[in-house]
Amino acid sequence: MSVTRADTSTLGRWWWTVDRPTLIALFLLVGAGFVLMLAASPAVAVRIGAASRNSFIGKQMVFLALGCAVMIGVSLLTPRQVRQMALLGCLAALAMTAATLVIGPEVKGARRWLSLPGFQLQPSEFLKPCLAIVCAWLISLGHRPGSRFPGALAAVLLFGVAALLLKLQPDVGMLMVVAAVLFAQLFVNGLNMFAVVGMAGAGVALFGAAYALLPHVQSRVQRFLDPAAGDTYQVDVALEAFGNGGLFGRGPGEGRIKTVLPDAHADFVFAVAGEEFGFILCMILIAIFGFIVIRGLLRLLGETDRFTLIAATGLLTQFGLQAFVNMASTLHLIPTKGMTLPFVSYGGSSVLAIALGMGFLLALTRRRVGSGGGEA
Repeated sequence: MSVTRADTSTLGRWWWTVDRPTLIALFLLVGAGFVLMLAASPAVAVRIGAASRNSFIGKQMVFLALGCAVMIGVSLLTPRQVRQMALLGCLAALAMTAATLVIGPEVKGARRWLSLPGFQLQPSEFLKPCLAIVCAWLISLGHRPGSRFPGALAAVLLFGVAALLLKLQPDVGMLMVVAAVLFAQLFVNGLNMFAVVGMAGAGVALFGAAYALLPHVQSRVQRFLDPAAGDTYQVDVALEAFGNGGLFGRGPGEGRIKTVLPDAHADFVFAVAGEEFGFILCMILIAIFGFIVIRGLLRLLGETDRFTLIAATGLLTQFGLQAFVNMASTLHLIPTKGMTLPFVSYGGSSVLAIALGMGFLLALTRRRVGSGGGEA
């Protein structure tokens, strides 16, 4: 059944106002995630002694299906409903992130998860998109006619609460992403050059403090600068995978690296793509991520609503930066960081949180009468 422009139902209005090219690109990433999970996860399941070699595939199919439902459902919301949902989500995510410090299991020296029946929840993943929306809301409130509300200051204080919780877990990578998102939002809001330099200096100081105070951060940086300084097994194996794959790859299911790479289905799934499908598929994946970010930014060029502009900028920065960190660390361009590749890596919390963020983005960038972009 086709949806015509004369259709005034909720679905009809949504179809003709949502950014369909971005929606298609996101579904392509979901499809790539499913294919790469078929390629990478059975070997990992066998190696760790899982009940079934398809256990990861079954769970990820559920996560991807739920993620698509969340993304479509959230994209139907109005900007007001997006703000309300993000505010409730931010408060809940902050509370649950704090709860991980008390009742969360310790994994590799960090407390980032809550154990639920059959599922490990990472609340900080949901904090990222919700915090970006709430900070944008606070900043925009300070620009209302006659308003004396210190919106930017309120956003910085809220970020400070989130940053403290992330530091205590600790999750420096997540903290850096959240900080970069806020910086991008403040910059778009009209941050003067003195403040830009000051915040850049604060970022450098934050990284220096993390390097000095957190042994695992120091170890990763040292191993990046000098491979002889410690174990670089995963990165070495990942680089070998890209070399094995060449231009066109060894073929689906023909990769060998996934049998020895511990996180082949998660943080290093990009290496599996490189070995089995080759350089060309890797470039296609990079192009899809780039298309989503660039198209989103171009769609904002005519936007006159400050909240929409700041919120969408934050969501796009978060999405693009997370993809960059995953792929760049796999290629040994930056120190390794356990960060998932959006919609491609295994992980329920990651898939659902990214779906929530992209649903927010699709909802905010829908064409509406009176918006800067007009009506589609």
